[in-house]
Amino acid sequence: MMSILEIMDLLRHRYPFLLVDRVLSMEEGKRIVAVKNVTANEPFFPGHFPGEPIMPGVLIIEAMAQAGALLVIVSDNIPRNHVTYFGGIDNARFRRPVIPGDVLRLELEVLNKRRDIYFLRGKAYVEDNLAAEADLKATFVLKDTHHDS
Repeated sequence: MMSILEIMDLLRHRYPFLLVDRVLSMEEGKRIVAVKNVTANEPFFPGHFPGEPIMPGVLIIEAMAQAGALLVIVSDNIPRNHVTYFGGIDNARFRRPVIPGDVLRLELEVLNKRRDIYFLRGKAYVEDNLAAEADLKATFVLKDTHHDS
């Protein structure tokens, strides 16, 4: 449904921090399913951990947050001059390691929106096995043009 080029048009993240490769489906205002293909070439594997590569849990959470941001950007037509800010993580749980060769399926749903804060529930699966889950909060803020490089 959405290619990496379309994702890059919506998210400001770039290598090595762009953690969504494709969007499989989206129900605007409600739900998104996206994937991150985890390869042996990920820049974090040499240090996490030598001889036993495991994707850091915080990066699984970040991948979920990026998928959630895509859902909100498309659903609420967030202008390009806004940047996504993570507002919080609650109830994070890690259920199984994610290793090279895994396809991480990211499923996010919007729980609520209060003022400009979005509340989302995220789950990350490898095949049909739950790898991680968390409740996320995010907001979108007008980009500060005074700090451009």
